[in-house]
Amino acid sequence: MSTTPAETVFHAAHAWLGGERVADDVELRVADGRIAAVRPGVAAADGAVRLPGVTLPGLANGHSHAFHRALRGRTHRGSGTFWTWREDMYAVAARLTPDHYRALARAVYAEMALAGITCVGEFHYLHHGPDGRPYGDPNAFGEALIEAAAEAGIRITLLDACYLAGGFGEGGRPAPLAGPQVRFGDGDAVAWAERVGALRPREHARIGAAIHSLRAVPVDQLATVVGWAGERAAPLHVHLSEQRAENEACRAAHGCTPTELLDAHGALGPRCCAVHATHLSDGDVGRLGGSATCVCMCPTTERDLADGIGPAGALARAGSPLALGSDSNAIVDPFEEARGLELDERLATERRGHWSSAALLRAATVDGHAALGWPEAGTLSVGAPADFVTVGLDSVRLAGTRPQTALESLVFAAAAADVREVVVGGRRIVSGGRHLLVADVAGALDDAIGTLFDD
Repeated sequence: MSTTPAETVFHAAHAWLGGERVADDVELRVADGRIAAVRPGVAAADGAVRLPGVTLPGLANGHSHAFHRALRGRTHRGSGTFWTWREDMYAVAARLTPDHYRALARAVYAEMALAGITCVGEFHYLHHGPDGRPYGDPNAFGEALIEAAAEAGIRITLLDACYLAGGFGEGGRPAPLAGPQVRFGDGDAVAWAERVGALRPREHARIGAAIHSLRAVPVDQLATVVGWAGERAAPLHVHLSEQRAENEACRAAHGCTPTELLDAHGALGPRCCAVHATHLSDGDVGRLGGSATCVCMCPTTERDLADGIGPAGALARAGSPLALGSDSNAIVDPFEEARGLELDERLATERRGHWSSAALLRAATVDGHAALGWPEAGTLSVGAPADFVTVGLDSVRLAGTRPQTALESLVFAAAAADVREVVVGGRRIVSGGRHLLVADVAGALDDAIGTLFDD
C-alpha cells in the first residue's frame, strides 16, 4: 500500500457502526492506515473529507476466481449444467499467461473496488504452463494476482488451491489430470506445500490454503494441506458439495459425504471455510455448524450455474458463520449477494425474514474478513484498518431512504453503482464513483478480455 498522510479526518453523514441502524454525523479519524477515533453526533471539522450517504466498513469478497470474469455473457445462451459451463471455463484457463492474468485481474479487482469491495479471497488454482511444467518462478500466477490487487488498491488473501486429480475415479484410483487441468497440478501435496511456502505475505496480501474439492485432492493427500494451514494458522477454504454428482461420486469412492471426509481428516473448524455447501445432509449441517466452520455462499453464481439453493439458514442456526462471494464474477455486486442470501432462503422456505439487514451486512464485512484471515478488519472501530465504503443516497434506487431504515434500503435496493467513495488503509481508492488508480476500468476489462478471444 502507498504511504498515507499521518492523519486524515473523514466525516460521514451516516455510518453503520454495527448496530441495527446507522449513526448520524460520524467523524472517523485515520492515522497510519488505521482508525484512530470514531465520534458519532459531531459536526464536520474544518478540512474534513465529507462522505455524503451511508458509510460502511469495507466489504469482503469471500470467494473469487478472477479469470472467470472473461466468461460474462459468453456462457448464458442455451442450456447446460455446471459441467458444460466448466468446459468453457477450461478453455479460458488454457489461454492465460501470467502477464495476461495480471492485466485481467487488475481490471477485475478495480471493478470490485468500484463495487465497494476492499478485500478479496482469490481461490487460485491456475499455477503452471500449458503443459503442466512450472514457470521460472513457480508462483508466477500467484504473484501476478498479488500485484494486480496492489495496483487496484485492494487487499487480497491468495487462497492457493491444491488440485491433483481429475475426479474420484474408479476402484479407489483417482482420475489423472487431463487437458487444461494439467496446469493446475503440482504432482502431490508435498510439492504443492513447497511451492506455496515460497509465497510471502505483504501489507496488502495474506496467504491461505485451499483444497480445490474432494474430487481434486485424493484422500491420502489431504493431511498435508490441512497440516500446512494449521501450522501457519492460515485460512483453509474448500469447494464443498456444489453439485449432487460430487456427493454421489464421493459416496461411491469413500462411503461417506465430502463433509464427513473433511471431518475425518481434521479439516473442519473456525479457520476453515466451506464454499457453496449446497447439497448437504442433516449430519453435514451439524458437522459444519458444530465445528464453527464458516460457509461462503455465492448466490449469484449458484443461480447462474443452476447449482441449487444451499441450507444457509440451517447452517447459521447450527453455528456456522456465513460469508459472501462473487465466485465466477458473472456479477460483481456485494449488495446483490447479501440480499440474495435472504431472498433465496425465502424461495426455499416460502417464509420471509431469516436475517436482519445488519446480519446480512455482517456476513459481507466482519465475518467475510475473518474467513479470509483478516479478523481485525470489517468494522468501523478504533484500531481497525481504515477500510470503508460510502454508498450515495442520490440514485433512483435509494431515493426516499431515511436513517431509521437505511440498512434495509442498502441491503434490499442498493447496487454496486451506488458506491461513491472507497478508502483502503486510509487511502482513497474510489472517489465520486471513479477509480483513482485505474483510469478506465471498463476499458481495461475490455482490453484484457479481448486478448483471450478471437471474436
